[in-house]
Amino acid sequence: MADKQARRLEKFIRPLRVEPGSTVDLERDFDPRYRGDLRKRDSAELLQTGVALLAEYQARLAAQDTHGVLLCLQAIDAGGKDGTIRHVMSGVNPQGVHVSSFKVPSAEELDHDYLWRYACRVPARGEIGIFNRSHYEEVLVVRVHPENLDRQRLPPENRGPGIWKRRYREINAWERHLTDNGFAVVKIFLNLSREEQRTRFMKRLDLPEKNWKFSAADIHERRRWDDYQEAFSEMLSETSTAWAPWYVVPADRKWFARIGAAAILARTLMTIDPQYPTVDERARKELRAARHELEKQAPEGAAADPYAAGHPESRRRR
Repeated sequence: MADKQARRLEKFIRPLRVEPGSTVDLERDFDPRYRGDLRKRDSAELLQTGVALLAEYQARLAAQDTHGVLLCLQAIDAGGKDGTIRHVMSGVNPQGVHVSSFKVPSAEELDHDYLWRYACRVPARGEIGIFNRSHYEEVLVVRVHPENLDRQRLPPENRGPGIWKRRYREINAWERHLTDNGFAVVKIFLNLSREEQRTRFMKRLDLPEKNWKFSAADIHERRRWDDYQEAFSEMLSETSTAWAPWYVVPADRKWFARIGAAAILARTLMTIDPQYPTVDERARKELRAARHELEKQAPEGAAADPYAAGHPESRRRR
Protein backbone atom coordinates (compact mmCIF):
# COMPACT_ATOMS: atom_id res chain seq x y z
CA MET A 1 0.00 0.00 0.00
CA ALA A 2 2.77 2.43 0.93
CA ASP A 3 4.59 1.78 -2.35
CA LYS A 4 1.39 2.40 -4.31
CA GLN A 5 0.78 5.67 -2.47
CA ALA A 6 4.36 6.76 -3.04
CA ARG A 7 4.09 6.13 -6.78
CA ARG A 8 0.85 8.10 -6.98
CA LEU A 9 2.39 11.02 -5.10
CA GLU A 10 5.50 10.92 -7.29
CA LYS A 11 3.40 11.04 -10.45
CA PHE A 12 1.37 13.95 -9.09
CA ILE A 13 4.32 16.15 -8.03
CA ARG A 14 6.65 15.39 -10.98
CA PRO A 15 5.32 18.25 -13.18
CA LEU A 16 5.93 20.68 -10.30
CA ARG A 17 9.61 19.81 -9.83
CA VAL A 18 12.33 22.10 -11.14
CA GLU A 19 14.89 19.81 -12.72
CA PRO A 20 18.38 20.54 -11.40
CA GLY A 21 20.47 22.33 -14.01
CA SER A 22 17.49 23.64 -15.96
CA THR A 23 17.00 27.31 -16.81
CA VAL A 24 13.66 28.56 -15.54
CA ASP A 25 11.51 31.29 -16.97
CA LEU A 26 8.74 31.35 -14.39
CA GLU A 27 6.09 32.92 -16.61
CA ARG A 28 6.87 30.62 -19.53
CA ASP A 29 7.43 27.34 -17.71
CA PHE A 30 4.86 27.25 -14.90
CA ASP A 31 1.16 28.07 -15.10
CA PRO A 32 -0.24 29.49 -11.81
CA ARG A 33 -3.65 28.02 -12.69
CA TYR A 34 -2.46 24.49 -13.51
CA ARG A 35 -4.49 21.78 -11.77
CA GLY A 36 -3.70 18.67 -13.78
CA ASP A 37 -6.72 16.39 -13.88
CA LEU A 38 -7.89 17.24 -10.36
CA ARG A 39 -11.31 18.71 -9.62
CA LYS A 40 -12.19 21.03 -6.78
CA ARG A 41 -15.03 18.81 -5.62
CA ASP A 42 -12.46 16.10 -4.85
CA SER A 43 -10.05 18.45 -3.09
CA ALA A 44 -11.29 18.05 0.51
CA GLU A 45 -10.92 14.26 0.40
CA LEU A 46 -7.51 14.45 -1.27
CA LEU A 47 -6.22 16.98 1.24
CA GLN A 48 -7.49 14.88 4.14
CA THR A 49 -5.64 11.87 2.73
CA GLY A 50 -2.44 13.90 2.56
CA VAL A 51 -2.92 15.23 6.09
CA ALA A 52 -3.46 11.69 7.40
CA LEU A 53 -0.25 10.52 5.72
CA LEU A 54 1.66 13.42 7.25
CA ALA A 55 0.32 12.60 10.71
CA GLU A 56 1.38 8.97 10.41
CA TYR A 57 4.87 9.68 9.13
CA GLN A 58 5.47 12.60 11.48
CA ALA A 59 4.81 10.29 14.43
CA ARG A 60 7.33 7.82 13.06
CA LEU A 61 9.83 10.63 12.36
CA ALA A 62 9.60 11.79 15.99
CA ALA A 63 9.87 8.26 17.39
CA GLN A 64 12.93 7.36 15.31
CA ASP A 65 14.63 10.67 16.19
CA THR A 66 17.22 10.33 13.42
CA HIS A 67 16.07 12.60 10.61
CA GLY A 68 14.61 16.10 10.53
CA VAL A 69 12.71 17.94 7.80
CA LEU A 70 13.02 21.60 6.86
CA LEU A 71 10.19 22.96 4.71
CA CYS A 72 10.95 26.30 3.01
CA LEU A 73 7.92 28.21 1.73
CA GLN A 74 8.43 31.12 -0.63
CA ALA A 75 5.84 33.22 -2.43
CA ILE A 76 5.09 36.74 -3.45
CA ASP A 77 2.71 38.73 -1.21
CA ALA A 78 -0.75 37.08 -0.91
CA GLY A 79 0.67 33.83 -2.26
CA GLY A 80 -1.04 31.76 0.45
CA LYS A 81 1.81 30.67 2.71
CA ASP A 82 -0.10 31.06 5.98
CA GLY A 83 -3.18 29.24 4.70
CA THR A 84 -1.06 26.44 3.28
CA ILE A 85 0.66 25.89 6.62
CA ARG A 86 -2.63 26.00 8.51
CA HIS A 87 -4.39 23.45 6.29
CA VAL A 88 -1.53 21.09 5.45
CA MET A 89 -0.29 20.76 9.03
CA SER A 90 -3.76 20.58 10.58
CA GLY A 91 -3.48 16.92 11.58
CA VAL A 92 0.08 16.69 12.90
CA ASN A 93 1.26 16.84 16.50
CA PRO A 94 2.08 20.52 17.15
CA GLN A 95 4.89 19.49 19.50
CA GLY A 96 6.81 18.13 16.53
CA VAL A 97 6.36 21.12 14.21
CA HIS A 98 7.94 24.56 14.52
CA VAL A 99 7.10 27.50 12.25
CA SER A 100 9.60 30.36 11.88
CA SER A 101 8.74 33.64 10.17
CA PHE A 102 11.59 35.95 9.30
CA LYS A 103 11.03 39.70 9.47
CA VAL A 104 13.48 42.59 9.12
CA PRO A 105 16.82 41.46 10.63
CA SER A 106 17.59 42.68 14.14
CA ALA A 107 20.82 44.43 15.10
CA GLU A 108 22.13 41.18 16.55
CA GLU A 109 21.31 39.25 13.37
CA LEU A 110 23.02 41.87 11.22
CA ASP A 111 26.18 41.38 13.29
CA HIS A 112 26.43 37.82 11.88
CA ASP A 113 26.64 36.36 8.40
CA TYR A 114 23.38 36.36 6.44
CA LEU A 115 22.66 32.64 7.01
CA TRP A 116 23.19 32.76 10.78
CA ARG A 117 19.63 33.55 11.83
CA TYR A 118 18.26 30.80 9.61
CA ALA A 119 20.72 28.22 10.91
CA CYS A 120 19.53 29.04 14.44
CA ARG A 121 15.99 27.91 13.51
CA VAL A 122 16.80 24.60 11.78
CA PRO A 123 14.65 21.83 13.29
CA ALA A 124 16.06 19.18 15.59
CA ARG A 125 16.07 15.50 14.70
CA GLY A 126 12.57 14.09 14.80
CA GLU A 127 11.00 17.47 14.00
CA ILE A 128 9.52 19.28 11.02
CA GLY A 129 10.59 22.90 10.80
CA ILE A 130 8.78 25.35 8.52
CA PHE A 131 10.34 28.55 7.26
CA ASN A 132 7.55 30.97 6.35
CA ARG A 133 9.82 32.88 4.00
CA SER A 134 13.36 31.65 4.34
CA HIS A 135 17.03 32.20 3.61
CA TYR A 136 15.97 32.77 -0.01
CA GLU A 137 14.89 36.27 0.98
CA GLU A 138 18.63 37.00 0.85
CA VAL A 139 18.61 36.57 -2.95
CA LEU A 140 15.10 37.93 -3.51
CA VAL A 141 14.10 40.94 -1.40
CA VAL A 142 17.72 41.90 -0.80
CA ARG A 143 18.36 41.71 -4.53
CA VAL A 144 15.29 43.74 -5.54
CA HIS A 145 16.03 46.25 -2.76
CA PRO A 146 19.83 46.58 -2.66
CA GLU A 147 19.57 49.12 0.17
CA ASN A 148 19.01 46.08 2.40
CA LEU A 149 22.45 44.87 1.38
CA ASP A 150 23.93 48.10 2.74
CA ARG A 151 22.57 47.23 6.19
CA GLN A 152 24.47 43.95 6.16
CA ARG A 153 27.77 45.86 6.27
CA LEU A 154 29.70 43.55 3.98
CA PRO A 155 33.35 44.38 3.25
CA PRO A 156 33.55 46.41 0.02
CA GLU A 157 35.55 43.70 -1.76
CA ASN A 158 32.69 41.22 -1.18
CA ARG A 159 29.97 43.34 -2.76
CA GLY A 160 30.93 43.08 -6.40
CA PRO A 161 28.74 41.95 -9.31
CA GLY A 162 29.31 38.28 -8.44
CA ILE A 163 27.59 38.46 -5.06
CA TRP A 164 24.40 36.70 -6.14
CA LYS A 165 26.20 33.81 -7.83
CA ARG A 166 28.26 33.45 -4.68
CA ARG A 167 25.17 33.41 -2.48
CA TYR A 168 23.55 30.75 -4.65
CA ARG A 169 26.67 28.65 -4.25
CA GLU A 170 26.76 29.19 -0.47
CA ILE A 171 23.08 28.35 -0.05
CA ASN A 172 23.47 25.16 -2.10
CA ALA A 173 26.46 24.16 0.03
CA TRP A 174 24.59 24.87 3.26
CA GLU A 175 21.62 22.78 2.17
CA ARG A 176 23.98 19.98 1.13
CA HIS A 177 25.49 20.13 4.64
CA LEU A 178 22.00 19.74 6.14
CA THR A 179 21.00 16.82 3.93
CA ASP A 180 24.34 15.08 4.54
CA ASN A 181 23.54 15.24 8.26
CA GLY A 182 20.06 13.75 7.98
CA PHE A 183 17.90 16.82 7.45
CA ALA A 184 15.74 16.78 4.33
CA VAL A 185 15.26 20.20 2.74
CA VAL A 186 11.89 20.65 1.02
CA LYS A 187 11.50 23.84 -1.03
CA ILE A 188 8.11 25.00 -2.29
CA PHE A 189 7.47 28.13 -4.31
CA LEU A 190 3.79 29.10 -4.39
CA ASN A 191 3.36 30.54 -7.87
CA LEU A 192 0.70 33.27 -7.95
CA SER A 193 -0.41 35.22 -11.02
CA ARG A 194 -0.42 39.01 -11.09
CA GLU A 195 -4.20 39.15 -11.55
CA GLU A 196 -4.89 36.71 -8.72
CA GLN A 197 -2.69 38.80 -6.43
CA ARG A 198 -4.74 41.89 -7.37
CA THR A 199 -7.96 40.00 -6.61
CA ARG A 200 -6.70 38.92 -3.19
CA PHE A 201 -5.53 42.44 -2.37
CA MET A 202 -8.97 43.77 -3.29
CA LYS A 203 -10.59 41.21 -1.00
CA ARG A 204 -8.40 42.40 1.86
CA LEU A 205 -9.53 45.96 1.17
CA ASP A 206 -13.22 45.12 0.75
CA LEU A 207 -13.71 42.90 3.81
CA PRO A 208 -13.26 44.68 7.17
CA GLU A 209 -12.16 41.47 8.89
CA LYS A 210 -9.30 41.19 6.38
CA ASN A 211 -8.16 44.83 6.43
CA TRP A 212 -5.44 43.98 8.95
CA LYS A 213 -3.75 41.77 6.35
CA PHE A 214 -3.18 44.66 3.98
CA SER A 215 -0.22 47.02 4.11
CA ALA A 216 0.63 49.98 1.91
CA ALA A 217 3.98 48.25 1.40
CA ASP A 218 2.13 45.54 -0.54
CA ILE A 219 1.34 48.03 -3.30
CA HIS A 220 4.93 49.28 -3.40
CA GLU A 221 6.21 45.72 -3.77
CA ARG A 222 3.64 44.95 -6.46
CA ARG A 223 5.14 47.73 -8.58
CA ARG A 224 8.33 45.65 -8.68
CA TRP A 225 6.50 42.59 -10.05
CA ASP A 226 8.79 42.12 -13.05
CA ASP A 227 11.91 42.47 -10.91
CA TYR A 228 10.65 39.79 -8.55
CA GLN A 229 9.72 37.45 -11.39
CA GLU A 230 13.26 37.75 -12.73
CA ALA A 231 14.73 37.13 -9.28
CA PHE A 232 12.43 34.12 -8.72
CA SER A 233 13.38 32.63 -12.08
CA GLU A 234 17.10 32.90 -11.44
CA MET A 235 16.74 31.59 -7.89
CA LEU A 236 14.89 28.50 -9.15
CA SER A 237 17.47 27.95 -11.90
CA GLU A 238 20.51 28.29 -9.64
CA THR A 239 19.36 26.53 -6.47
CA SER A 240 17.26 23.54 -7.54
CA THR A 241 19.67 20.72 -6.77
CA ALA A 242 19.55 16.94 -6.66
CA TRP A 243 19.70 17.05 -2.85
CA ALA A 244 17.21 19.93 -2.42
CA PRO A 245 15.06 20.50 -5.53
CA TRP A 246 12.50 23.26 -5.86
CA TYR A 247 8.83 22.57 -6.47
CA VAL A 248 6.74 25.28 -8.15
CA VAL A 249 3.19 24.81 -6.90
CA PRO A 250 0.42 26.65 -8.80
CA ALA A 251 -1.21 28.95 -6.23
CA ASP A 252 -4.11 30.68 -8.02
CA ARG A 253 -6.37 27.88 -6.79
CA LYS A 254 -5.85 27.64 -3.04
CA TRP A 255 -7.25 24.12 -2.85
CA PHE A 256 -4.71 22.86 -5.39
CA ALA A 257 -1.81 24.65 -3.68
CA ARG A 258 -2.65 22.96 -0.40
CA ILE A 259 -2.94 19.50 -1.96
CA GLY A 260 0.34 20.05 -3.82
CA ALA A 261 2.23 21.11 -0.69
CA ALA A 262 0.83 18.18 1.30
CA ALA A 263 1.79 15.73 -1.46
CA ILE A 264 5.36 17.04 -1.69
CA LEU A 265 5.91 16.91 2.06
CA ALA A 266 4.28 13.48 2.38
CA ARG A 267 6.43 12.10 -0.45
CA THR A 268 9.55 13.41 1.29
CA LEU A 269 8.62 11.67 4.54
CA MET A 270 7.81 8.45 2.71
CA THR A 271 11.24 8.58 1.06
CA ILE A 272 12.86 8.91 4.48
CA ASP A 273 10.59 6.06 5.66
CA PRO A 274 11.18 6.50 9.40
CA GLN A 275 10.41 3.47 11.56
CA TYR A 276 9.31 3.04 15.13
CA PRO A 277 12.27 1.84 17.21
CA THR A 278 12.34 -1.84 18.15
CA VAL A 279 13.43 -3.07 21.57
CA ASP A 280 16.08 -5.67 22.23
CA GLU A 281 15.57 -8.90 24.21
CA ARG A 282 16.66 -7.33 27.48
CA ALA A 283 14.06 -4.57 27.08
CA ARG A 284 11.42 -7.12 26.13
CA LYS A 285 12.15 -9.02 29.32
CA GLU A 286 11.65 -5.84 31.32
CA LEU A 287 8.36 -5.20 29.51
CA ARG A 288 7.14 -8.71 30.33
CA ALA A 289 8.04 -8.19 33.99
CA ALA A 290 6.20 -4.88 34.04
CA ARG A 291 3.15 -6.47 32.43
CA HIS A 292 3.14 -9.27 35.01
CA GLU A 293 3.33 -6.80 37.90
CA LEU A 294 0.52 -4.63 36.54
CA GLU A 295 -1.68 -7.66 35.92
CA LYS A 296 -1.25 -8.74 39.56
CA GLN A 297 -2.46 -5.30 40.66
CA ALA A 298 -5.84 -5.67 38.92
CA PRO A 299 -8.77 -5.24 41.38
CA GLU A 300 -11.09 -8.19 41.95
CA GLY A 301 -13.45 -8.57 38.99
CA ALA A 302 -11.38 -6.35 36.71
CA ALA A 303 -9.61 -7.61 33.59
CA ALA A 304 -5.90 -8.19 34.09
CA ASP A 305 -5.29 -6.24 30.88
CA PRO A 306 -8.25 -3.87 30.39
CA TYR A 307 -6.82 -2.46 27.15
CA ALA A 308 -6.56 -5.88 25.49
CA ALA A 309 -9.99 -6.85 26.79
CA GLY A 310 -11.69 -3.81 25.29
CA HIS A 311 -9.76 -3.24 22.05
CA PRO A 312 -10.75 -5.40 19.04
CA GLU A 313 -7.41 -5.01 17.25
CA SER A 314 -5.52 -6.07 20.37
CA ARG A 315 -7.71 -9.17 20.69
CA ARG A 316 -6.92 -10.11 17.09
CA ARG A 317 -3.20 -9.91 17.80
CA ARG A 318 -3.55 -12.15 20.83
